Amino acid sequence: MSGTLATVAPVLAAVDPLPWARAQMAFTLAAHIILVPLGVSWALMILIANYKAIRHDDRDALLLAQRWSKYMAVTFAVGAVTGTVLSFEFGLLWPRFMGRWGEVFGIPFAFEGLFFFLEAVFVSIYIYGWRRLPPWAHFWTGVPIVVTGIMGSVAVISANAWMNSPSGFTLDAAGEVVEVDPWSVIFNDAMPLMAAHMVVAAYVVGGFLVASVYAVGMLRGRRDRYHRLGFLIPFTVAAIATPIQMGVGDSLARWVANNQPTKFAAIEMVPETSDDVPETLFGRLEDDGSISGGIPIPGVASILVDPSTGTGTVIQGLEAVPEDERPTTRQVNIVHWSWDVMVGLGTALFLLSLWFGLTWWRRRDMPQSRLFLRLASSAGVLSIIAMEAGWIVSEVGRQPWIVYNFMRVDEAATTSSGVWVTFIGVTVLYVGLGVTTVLVLRGMSRRFRAQAEAGDEDASTADDVPYGPGAGAAPAGVGADPGAADGPPGDVDDDRGAGP
Repeated sequence: MSGTLATVAPVLAAVDPLPWARAQMAFTLAAHIILVPLGVSWALMILIANYKAIRHDDRDALLLAQRWSKYMAVTFAVGAVTGTVLSFEFGLLWPRFMGRWGEVFGIPFAFEGLFFFLEAVFVSIYIYGWRRLPPWAHFWTGVPIVVTGIMGSVAVISANAWMNSPSGFTLDAAGEVVEVDPWSVIFNDAMPLMAAHMVVAAYVVGGFLVASVYAVGMLRGRRDRYHRLGFLIPFTVAAIATPIQMGVGDSLARWVANNQPTKFAAIEMVPETSDDVPETLFGRLEDDGSISGGIPIPGVASILVDPSTGTGTVIQGLEAVPEDERPTTRQVNIVHWSWDVMVGLGTALFLLSLWFGLTWWRRRDMPQSRLFLRLASSAGVLSIIAMEAGWIVSEVGRQPWIVYNFMRVDEAATTSSGVWVTFIGVTVLYVGLGVTTVLVLRGMSRRFRAQAEAGDEDASTADDVPYGPGAGAAPAGVGADPGAADGPPGDVDDDRGAGP
């Protein structure tokens, strides 16, 4: 083994560090972004269940809120680790980027750190307070989790939006940053729509992901009220967010068309500037600028960019910028296919939400067919794929720029020959974290189910938050004797099936 490593190491070290840096950043971002929607949206879903529990003395809702808060704690902790690794990677993989733009780029990240700190505090208070605070006081400690989760996400996206629409700084004759306007950096032109797109995506993905777990349980015959409620709350959140996301996405696409025309040309695979541009579904851009395959829909791309001018809307083609200032042919195909995947899956999820909404409007009940539940059970994974595809569109479409029109990616990357070592190390770490997280969540789910099947009267104790002192202490929740916030047990009977 050591001999093989000794043979391979010099070969790997001789490879250009730029692809290693890109691959490591792409891998860690792709892994971390799966946890982001849960970090942003799960708190709201918990509070909906918590509110229902307190307002209507709903013991199923209370049990859901309690268990979801425990799952949230696990995913929040793992997300904190993967996010911290990412923050170190900016300095490790992109030292020249941070050296030149650090005082600008770091501003939104400073706010993200503040919001993350506050979020961590209130997550701890909310989980710790289940059996220690009066019901409504405990409920309100969860509200800041929702707010800080959203604001933290907005801060991070503000940094990414600045990379797409850099503003709020002045360069001297040597190209160095000499003046910074923090508010112009944070509220750059791309920030409002990009932040809205990501925050709403978090509710789409988080809602579908949690609901899909209960859809699987219902397909397996667990159609009790607990599972129905566990499905209805997150799916309703996702179903409301999905059409909003389509509207925000449409506005963002038009912003890109007007402000990042080269990226938009890659999205729509437009080799030459023209009007009456078709919407080409899939297909492939060839090196000679021709398009092979795909399904062209005449004029639709021009119409979507500006309906007021219809097919007469001119879209800038890739040839409008020098070859070294636009995505490569391979990158264009990646961006275009990712765009089609994102839009296609988003449309499918919208139709599923529409099915759910119309059925509920007519019958005040969710669709009961196995076909709907099968589709709903796959919605979680499909929404993650759509979100990953959207990030590929955003990041690859900006190439070759790391700061649009100011700094190229190859000018920002590390020149260290040892990047492959960190790539392997981070990959091992993330795979280990991923496996451990799945095992922990499955273990919690099995424990809850075992308690339910055993009808364990002490489940309220065993099912308690596994953090901090006082497990099994007197609850202060729904069902407690009036005025007995610190009094005898009023916990739910744990006779329901387990959650995810």
